[in-house]
Amino acid sequence: MRVAVLGAGYAGLTLARKLESSLPESVDLVVVDESETHVVQHELHRVVRRPAVEDEISIPLTDLLDCEVRQATVTDVDPEAGVARLDGAPDLDYDVGAICLGAETAFYDIAGLREHATPLKRLEHAREIRERSLDVLDEGGRVVVGGAGLSGVQVAGELAAMAREHGDETADDEGADGGDAEILLLEQLDSVAPSFPEAFQRAVADQLGQRGVEIRTNATVEAVNGETITVAQGEDLSYEQLVWTGGLQGPAALDDERPVVRSDLRLTGDTFAVGDAARVVDTDGEPVPASAQAAIREAGVAAENVTTLVEHRLSGAGGFEPRLARYTFDSLGWLVSVGDGAVAQVGDGVLTGRAALALKTSVGAGYLGSVGAVENAVELVQSELGLAVDDVDDAGDPEAVDTEP
Repeated sequence: MRVAVLGAGYAGLTLARKLESSLPESVDLVVVDESETHVVQHELHRVVRRPAVEDEISIPLTDLLDCEVRQATVTDVDPEAGVARLDGAPDLDYDVGAICLGAETAFYDIAGLREHATPLKRLEHAREIRERSLDVLDEGGRVVVGGAGLSGVQVAGELAAMAREHGDETADDEGADGGDAEILLLEQLDSVAPSFPEAFQRAVADQLGQRGVEIRTNATVEAVNGETITVAQGEDLSYEQLVWTGGLQGPAALDDERPVVRSDLRLTGDTFAVGDAARVVDTDGEPVPASAQAAIREAGVAAENVTTLVEHRLSGAGGFEPRLARYTFDSLGWLVSVGDGAVAQVGDGVLTGRAALALKTSVGAGYLGSVGAVENAVELVQSELGLAVDDVDDAGDPEAVDTEP
């Protein structure tokens, strides 16, 4: 019997690691991902300003998994038949599978947007944003970030910090105007971080403002060309660079759709869908927000259900299908980086400044430690907080932080 995990992001990697210890020894586990490395996605924005972070947040999958790993792009999935079609490789047949391919950036058929904007989903995107930003900063131009969700807030914060640092470096150079560069954050709704509590929204807006990010809300992008962005009411905004973080769509292997799955995460047949690739409805009938914490916790439920189904199939027992576990979303808090600062909400309390940054860093390091990348966890804490190695425990968590949202 073969179990396939398609995708090795937060959901796929967590699921595969759990299945390695829960599946019967007779079962073959195969993981497929387009990349040979696992990237800590919520730290990707850091690479824009600090390229060295790439080494801290990228870990070879073969260092994290003991099962078979195939590097290939999944181009199509037939969940009923249990077949995944791979680009440049033979089809992969499976008995029980999980689609964990994540989501892609949605461009919403806005004229010119896909051609002129750079998303932030992969390391190559972060590198491209950095290279183009350096040119814009030299010219004192405008970088526009479209979409003020958490990803947009984080990249705007990094770009603002990058502009400030660049301005400081060139302040004594005759004719240098890098410090005059503008970072503009656009959001079609009426606030930044629009899907989050008001106290969190206010704190995020304040942190952005302190760092010189200009915020334009109620600004729906209608069209883009090589020089201007047209927003609602026909206003044209000039720009030199556009970063787009304005929404999600499903992976190409699912025809750009994010299918709805119920709380047992079963898509159809013996195929599950986990993480951002699906729109999960939990046991309370509530939609689950696309987030790393949700994907990781969904993976725990999916691992239990895949194992239950495999054992049922191997037993040869007919009759009723086994009872599957169900997922209930329960957020432990929200975190977002804003340049060298951060905003954290834990319960009803909102933290900013050093405490929030320490909390966010501990979560990233804790995740790396949980998947076995302890050295990367230590390096991340050192670079983010400037701590010495002795200040970091063996799990990769700063000793001073004992709360993980």
